[in-house]
Amino acid sequence: MSDAVVPHPVETSTPRPQAGSGWLKRALDSDVFYSFRRSRMTMVAGAVTLLFFLLALLAPLLAVQNPFDPAQLQLMNSRISPLWTADGQSPFLLGTDEQGRDVFSAILYGLRISLTVGFLGVLFSGTLGIILGLIAGYVGGAVDGLIMRIADVQLTFPAILIALLINGVVKSVFGNSLDATSTLGVLVFAIGLSFWVQYARTVRGSVMVEKNKDYVAAAQLIGLPAPVIMLRHVLPNAMGPILVIATINLALAVITEATLSFLGAGMPDTMPSLGTLIRIGNNYLFAGEWWIVAFPGLALASLILAINLLGDWLRDALNPKLR
Repeated sequence: MSDAVVPHPVETSTPRPQAGSGWLKRALDSDVFYSFRRSRMTMVAGAVTLLFFLLALLAPLLAVQNPFDPAQLQLMNSRISPLWTADGQSPFLLGTDEQGRDVFSAILYGLRISLTVGFLGVLFSGTLGIILGLIAGYVGGAVDGLIMRIADVQLTFPAILIALLINGVVKSVFGNSLDATSTLGVLVFAIGLSFWVQYARTVRGSVMVEKNKDYVAAAQLIGLPAPVIMLRHVLPNAMGPILVIATINLALAVITEATLSFLGAGMPDTMPSLGTLIRIGNNYLFAGEWWIVAFPGLALASLILAINLLGDWLRDALNPKLR
């Protein structure tokens, strides 16, 4: 009697999931990304915003000159009209200003200043507002009352007036000793102190709702310190509204910086932002050199509109009542 041959089972190798494919697939399948793909206006706004950030990041590679370097400027090239006009000259695509700066290059470098001030201002105001909101909502009592009364007083004043006040006080203390980098830091500080209230009030409301739930009581029962509970367990539940506020405040911060620079309280002429370029071009608008103010103004308006459209979409996409 011959022994029966038992076939060995065929081993099938299962493909290993690639690192990072899980979160990417979840992101692509999420409701937020689906809402983004459904709105053509939002996709255009996202593309425009990304384009402006790339232009600012690649400014040294795309610009025909460094407008911040006086050695590269020639007064003989001042007030040249755009390239497609009869008096246009190469390589000045959008013409030049009164100092011989290429307007296109100045816009690229001005975008870097405006976006840097706006991004750092939002980061500073968001950090300050989140910390104060967590403390006010979690601790409560007199601490909550003090922080919220300060916030109420600040809400009675427009953000631009607060930024002007802070900027004026700092410059009056330091005088003319501030260089361009220090002026940028002053603008970030002034803008940051102008927008922290919205974060603080939003986070405080979320914390007051979340701190009475069972998972917070369980975290307190096992002995977790209050900062860990606030940052690791309570704060993630308020990130949706915070992201919406941060997106909208980015546009407001850029506008505030442009307003301060237009009023002469922002970046100097040697390191112009979009607001400074508009202020410089406004002096020559009625002299016929319209391109000096038109193109920086168009760039600023397009950037603000694109960011605001993204903020409106994000507010609707993260609202559970609209799903």
